[in-house]
Amino acid sequence: MAGARTQSAPDTRADTDDTLLAVRAAEGDEDAFAVLVHRHAPALIRLATSLLGTAAEAEDAVQDAFLSAWRRLPEFQGRAAFGTWMYRIVTNRCLNVLRARRPVAPLEAAGEVPAADHTVSPARITEGRDAVRELRDALDLLSAEQRACWVLRELDGRSYEFVADAVGISQEAVRARVFRARRCLTQALGAWR
Repeated sequence: MAGARTQSAPDTRADTDDTLLAVRAAEGDEDAFAVLVHRHAPALIRLATSLLGTAAEAEDAVQDAFLSAWRRLPEFQGRAAFGTWMYRIVTNRCLNVLRARRPVAPLEAAGEVPAADHTVSPARITEGRDAVRELRDALDLLSAEQRACWVLRELDGRSYEFVADAVGISQEAVRARVFRARRCLTQALGAWR
């Protein structure tokens, strides 16, 4: 029909605000929640993989976090952005996993270092793999909180304010944990300087 307007569900549009989607999801709108999951899951899985070291554990942590968020949506008041709220839930879930498995916590998230092109020598490839292994071992020396703060700040590029909100500590505490993590990593990776 020429005069009829087709109207798509506004909660599935890419430009729909997260807060509006969260409100709709809290009212039981599963499609709105699916948009939020689709929008935020990739970054949250990257974060969880950086913290936990394995894709399987990361996916489980993020799935658990989204299930928890679904149940707790009525509590979401929009004081922080939905994404920040999810970062906090995922970070806490990962910290619990890390605390439960300490002191053995390998970080396999960095994976193998691929050769950039065919001109890279086998010696350079081996050196790169050794560097990744050394970084994994060095990250195992950090406490769960130091690791979370360092990963969010250094690998994810988040602000101190964001990290503080995600981890649930003050900005000063984040700065201290990142500083101690850097110092520990610098000492552990001294041979690579």
